[in-house]
Formats: sequence, structure tokens, C-alpha cells
Amino acid sequence: MEIERKFLIKKMPEKLNQYEKKEIEQGYLCANPVVRIRKSSEEYYLTYKSRLNMIEKETDIALTCEEVELPLSEEAYLHLRNKTDGHLITKTRYLIPLEGGLTAELDEFHGCLEGLIFVEVEFPDEAAAAQFASPDWFGEDVSFDKRYKNNYLAEINTLTEF
Repeated sequence: MEIERKFLIKKMPEKLNQYEKKEIEQGYLCANPVVRIRKSSEEYYLTYKSRLNMIEKETDIALTCEEVELPLSEEAYLHLRNKTDGHLITKTRYLIPLEGGLTAELDEFHGCLEGLIFVEVEFPDEAAAAQFASPDWFGEDVSFDKRYKNNYLAEINTLTEF
């Protein structure tokens, strides 16, 4: 299960290059349920995600999805890459440690999404997501704004469509 919240950025963290980072390329084979392929540095994955509660409630704090991730070979990834809908998303993901053992995953997008930056935090449970106090550099919570879902971003061609 994946429990996450997404935030805009008020200001970039200092010394961003000191943090571990991954170069990510991902595409979508299906939007509902989400079937995604991803190259993360030199690792390859197929991911299936489905939203557990399809009707958003006012009490929802975080996006909660069932998520299954399977490793792929490079050959399988390249085969499936040609079958993706929309365009491939490319981004640099910085892994920034937070208090309480959490990690901020700051995504800086490239290509047609150049200039888009936001951060995600995954939580062990919904209580932890509800109690999360975001750092000063986090901005607005956009967890339920569809424009910040990667499968949506794969369908637009420029940020002017955002």
C-alpha cells in the first residue's frame, strides 16, 4: 500500500546536490488502473496502482493506493516503452531525509515539463500522514490535484496546458 502527500515548493532546499538522486524515465501503459513502467537510474520496474477509495472525502489527508511493483529486465522495459501512452516523463528525484525517518522525494522535471517541481512524502500509515508537519520549504498541499499526478502529466505536451 502507498500512502503519500504531495506539496508544491516555496523555496528549493539548500545544497540540493548533497542529496542522493535518481534519474527517472517513466511511461504509462494504462491510466485507470495505473500501469506504469519506470527506469530509475539502472533499475527497471513495472508498477500497478489502484486508488483504494475512489470517492474523495473531506476527511482524506493523503492519497492511498494499492501498489504492486515488479522488477523488469532492460529488454522488457525497452519493449514496453514503445507501447506507452502519451510521452515519457523524465525527471531528477532528490531523496531528502526528514524528521521521523521520512524522506522527501523532490522531483525536478525535464523535457516538455521543464520548470515543474514538487515534492512527495510517503508514510507508513494514514495517522502519520495526518500528523505530518511539513518543513518551511514545502508549499501548498496538492495531494488531490490531478494536475500533479504523473499519469496526467504524461498526457500534456507543455506546462501551458497545466
